[in-house]
Amino acid sequence: MKIQNPVLKGFHPDPSLIRVKDTYYMASSTFEWWPGVRIHTSKDLVHWKLLTYPLKEKRLLNMWGEPDSGGVWAPDLSYDKGTFYLVYTDVKVTDGSYKDCINYLITAKDIMGPWSDPIVLNGAGFDASLFHDDDGKKYLVNQYWDPRSFHHPFYGIMCTEYSAEKQKLVGEPWVLYKGTADRFTEGPHLYKINGYYYLFVAQGGTVYAHQERVARAESLYDTFQTQPGAPMLTTLDAPFHPIQKAGHGSLVQTPSGEWYFAHLMGRPLHHHTESIAENRGWCPLGRETGIQKLVWDDNGWPRIVGGHKGMMEVEAPADALACEDEQINVLDDFDADRLNLHFQTLRVPLEEDTLSLKDRPGHLRLYGRQSLASTFHQAHVARRWQHFTFDAETRLDYRPKNIQQFAGLSCYYNTQNWSCIQVTWHEKYGRVIDVAATDLGKTFSVYQEKPILVPEDIDYIYLKVQVRGISYQYLYSFDGHTWQETAYRFDSARLSDEYIKAVYDAAFTGAFTGMFCVDGLGTGLHADFDYFSYKELDMEIDGKYI
Repeated sequence: MKIQNPVLKGFHPDPSLIRVKDTYYMASSTFEWWPGVRIHTSKDLVHWKLLTYPLKEKRLLNMWGEPDSGGVWAPDLSYDKGTFYLVYTDVKVTDGSYKDCINYLITAKDIMGPWSDPIVLNGAGFDASLFHDDDGKKYLVNQYWDPRSFHHPFYGIMCTEYSAEKQKLVGEPWVLYKGTADRFTEGPHLYKINGYYYLFVAQGGTVYAHQERVARAESLYDTFQTQPGAPMLTTLDAPFHPIQKAGHGSLVQTPSGEWYFAHLMGRPLHHHTESIAENRGWCPLGRETGIQKLVWDDNGWPRIVGGHKGMMEVEAPADALACEDEQINVLDDFDADRLNLHFQTLRVPLEEDTLSLKDRPGHLRLYGRQSLASTFHQAHVARRWQHFTFDAETRLDYRPKNIQQFAGLSCYYNTQNWSCIQVTWHEKYGRVIDVAATDLGKTFSVYQEKPILVPEDIDYIYLKVQVRGISYQYLYSFDGHTWQETAYRFDSARLSDEYIKAVYDAAFTGAFTGMFCVDGLGTGLHADFDYFSYKELDMEIDGKYI
């Protein structure tokens, strides 16, 4: 049996992997998407299933108005003496000299909850994790942010003792590790193995220079020594390798004593007119999660099996228990009393006055709220792009009467980068279909003054997006059988971190597709979606992207 990377396809960065008895749990970042923190489970490290979102109550997370790529960064999941611990960072400011963030801790006896009220730990930096020492003491380690204009903002890794009895940090913090000359030292995870404290950190920035470094010391108060030689994991020196951006991860040991390392990774698409060596491409699927096997050398340092670049196919644990993968290809006909777990909303939960599965049985009803450019209240339900080639489709009943009212199917990165096919209103033609997009904050309409007319006798309108690697295109149908292509083919690269980072510092998520409803009049005009389907296509594009 083999681990096929990535194990979590689509936007799943900053994996925090643990084992409790014979079960593995892995938490990943969700940023501005609600609910917060995705937790997957597995018995074999090969097959994974989305299990739950622990941050699904307003008392645990409030992201109202937070910026793009703010919200929940790098959650840390741990387990000690019958209790699950979850540390997470809520980032309120992303760009500029300041990173206003709050590190919280919640606990639960069961991974499904209920979770305790959040404990505020500190706001000194992001990527916080909790270390449980074998003497019973606990320590918080986090990236230490330096706002001074004359210093590099990544000051090092801060360590502070945590008192479970007092439920707060105690004593003075100290700098555990400053990192190497590659800087951007972040994503710390601390382990005690064979008498050494091992600190795993990400460096180089979460771009193509990303890497994972390891340092160790015999005491938390000693100087941590960096593992000699190249980073433990990186693909900086391998522009043609299928894994890119490798770094920022966590360590787990199997029941039989084998070691594995879960890490974020990217799979870039390439425009054929450009050199891969000079421009490694764009990753619209975002930063995904891979797993590598790890061994310890004669000097007690960790080594990735197969070399520091990692491998797409990895030997599974010898003691793995058989289990099944989750079903990623989903048809949700909205007959259940809750949405499929793959769906998320932006920043806040949508209450019944915005999202209802009851008001029209068998339909998802969205009541129009703010536009796709809003950081407050969007009526927008979406799921990740998880494949390079797929179709997503919905059927919509919607009766707008004003140019401020529109609903449809989206492909979305953030408030400044998205596209959609939408049903709206035109003063001359009545109900029409248009295709619109925002590119780095500039919005345009494909059809302008000549939109697609909707026949008066039509109730349902079918909308589809076909994603084909480096490009995607919207289609529509009035009968569900005969489909018409719209007049513009979009560049998938424009829904990637790499494209957005050319203008904005904070770009850490990935492409989503979903359903939305907007009503600028404030009347909350509703749109009814009869189903939503997502189907991976087993096809090649120039021999790639399978």
